[in-house]
Amino acid sequence: MIFSREYGHGEPLIIIHGLFGMSDNWNSLAKQFAKEFNVHVVDLRNHGRSFHSDDFSYKYMSQDIENYIDVKGLHKPIIIGHSLGGKVAMNLCSRFAELINKLIVVDIAPRYYSVDFHKNILDILSNISIKEISSRNEIDEKLSNDIKEFSIRQFLMKNLYRNTDKEFCWRFNIPVLRNKLDNISSAAFLENEIHTPTLFIRGKKSNYINEADEELIQKFFINSKIVTVENAGHWVHAEQPNLFFESVMKFIN
Repeated sequence: MIFSREYGHGEPLIIIHGLFGMSDNWNSLAKQFAKEFNVHVVDLRNHGRSFHSDDFSYKYMSQDIENYIDVKGLHKPIIIGHSLGGKVAMNLCSRFAELINKLIVVDIAPRYYSVDFHKNILDILSNISIKEISSRNEIDEKLSNDIKEFSIRQFLMKNLYRNTDKEFCWRFNIPVLRNKLDNISSAAFLENEIHTPTLFIRGKKSNYINEADEELIQKFFINSKIVTVENAGHWVHAEQPNLFFESVMKFIN
C-alpha cells in the first residue's frame, strides 16, 4: 500500500501531491484541515516513501488510491489533487465515483500537457552522480548549472535522503519517471462524465487552466465550478495558502 501521513479526526479527506512531490509538501495545510477532518496525505507510487514500480499510469495510481480507501475503511472521502495528483483524482472519480464525496482539482485541466520541461529535469537529475557527493550544498551547486530557479531546486532537493550506506539518494524513481512520462501527458484518462461535485482551483498567474479549458471542464464535470486565486501561480496552495484554504472550505461546507 502507498505511504501516507494522517492527521486529525472527522470526515475523511485525501490529499494527492503532484509530479516530483510528496506528502511532506502538504504538512502545514494538512494540519490546518485536520482541525475539522481526518486528513490523509499520500505519496504516489514512485514518489516519496511509497513503493517503486515499473507500472506508472493514471490507471495504476488511481487504483492505489482506491485500494487505500478500501484498506483504511474510509467512507466517501473528499479528494484534493494538485497537478499530476489532480489528474489522478479525476481518473479516480471517473472510475470510482461512488466512493467519492467531493473533488477538488488544483491547477490542472482534463487535457494534454507537454512534459518537455519535466523530461529536461529528469535528464539533469540522471546526469548527476549524487551518491558520490557529500553535501546538499554541492548537489545544489551542480543543479544550479542547469536549473537557475532556486525554488525549483529547493523543491527537488526535498526528495533527497541518505541510504543505509550514508549515500545521497532521490526518493522519486527517476528511471521509471523518465521512461513512463508520456503516460501522464495523455488527455485520455477520463472514462465518462463526472457528476461528483467538483471544484477547480487555478492560480491567476498560472497558464495551466486557461479560458479554453473552461468549456472542456464543464463538458466532463457536470457539477463543477472554477475559482481563481489572485497572486498565485501553479503552486496555488503554497503561494496563497490562506486563500486556498478558504476556497476549499467554502466549497466543502
